[in-house]
Amino acid sequence: MPADERQDTRRARNVILFIGDGMGSVQREAARKLIGRPLVMDGLPVIGSVGTSSADPEALVTDSAAAGTALATGVKTYNGAISTGLSGERLTTMLELVKRTGRSTGLVTTCQITDATPAAFAAHVPLRSDHSEIARQYIEETEVDVILGGGEDYWYPAGDPGAFPDDPGDEPAEFSRGTRGDLVARARHLGYEYVTTSSELERAESDKLLGLFANQNLFEAQPPGEGDSYDPPVSLPALTRKALDVLARDPDGFFVMIEEAAVDRMAHKNNARLAIQGVLELDRAVAVALDFATSHPETLIVVTADHECGGLEFCEPDPTLGVPDETLHRLGLRWTTINHTPAHVPLNASGPGSERLGGDLDNTDLFAAIVDALGLEVATVMAAVARPPG
Repeated sequence: MPADERQDTRRARNVILFIGDGMGSVQREAARKLIGRPLVMDGLPVIGSVGTSSADPEALVTDSAAAGTALATGVKTYNGAISTGLSGERLTTMLELVKRTGRSTGLVTTCQITDATPAAFAAHVPLRSDHSEIARQYIEETEVDVILGGGEDYWYPAGDPGAFPDDPGDEPAEFSRGTRGDLVARARHLGYEYVTTSSELERAESDKLLGLFANQNLFEAQPPGEGDSYDPPVSLPALTRKALDVLARDPDGFFVMIEEAAVDRMAHKNNARLAIQGVLELDRAVAVALDFATSHPETLIVVTADHECGGLEFCEPDPTLGVPDETLHRLGLRWTTINHTPAHVPLNASGPGSERLGGDLDNTDLFAAIVDALGLEVATVMAAVARPPG
């Protein structure tokens, strides 16, 4: 058996799960066309396709909360639920299971760190809008070691400006709105080092790290030419590199979920240029992870999405059609909606256990595959997945 095949049958010590929120197959192909070459993520040898349905009794298409829950727990639920089942039960997540084994854990995103996708891995609330409770659970209950993203507004109570000035003229309004007290102070009391700038992040030395770099998102999601921008104060590759540096100190290994949220947020605004830029930023972060894996071959890397957004599709360019987003015209693209769609999403993977992630999958399949790759007994784990509320 070739050496690379033997590696894939060993147990993983580390797991790096990348989620391109809203990133469908066309978003990835558009990124390839834009740069004129394959993406780094295309080089991960295991290729799969993932179904994205939820168990919502009324909605035909999933939201990010239900989709994230399915990925994180292996259980489908209703839209808006954060790792909470159809009957209100708390659903154990892969991050929590990894934490129980003594490994370190991390969450990284370019939107609010308490938004639906990261929240599904480390919190349990019936409604995704309960951001401050999600933040409290991160630091007091789940004890996530590395927490990096935006959304500082939910960590401070109203009237406390925090590190970033309130800007109520923005849409959505940016101002402190926490409901669980001063959670930054609480995090510091619990031993977290708190950083808010790129230079502070670079200098940070603690094994417990909280970094909040914006009131809300690390970008401005707007329609083309209407205040849209993708110029994050800290790039996703930089966030990824720091998270891996910190988590790799744990000799037992780690699990980290890393999300690029701009693909989805820009798709909701039908902003092709910046949605594709989000794909490319995610790809740069994947390159960081692959570089890490060269010296840590016991690392499973998975790149996928929670759902597709925007119904992006290729079409014959119409030179007579005026469009606000020149990228659409240049690449022969068109949006069919501003909402999520039920399309399957692509997956690529490499490293120990990745062989279980090829072919046609459901979003719930990732949970069992990743848990098994880490050497945890799936049957035992699944028996403990559903816990009563409280």
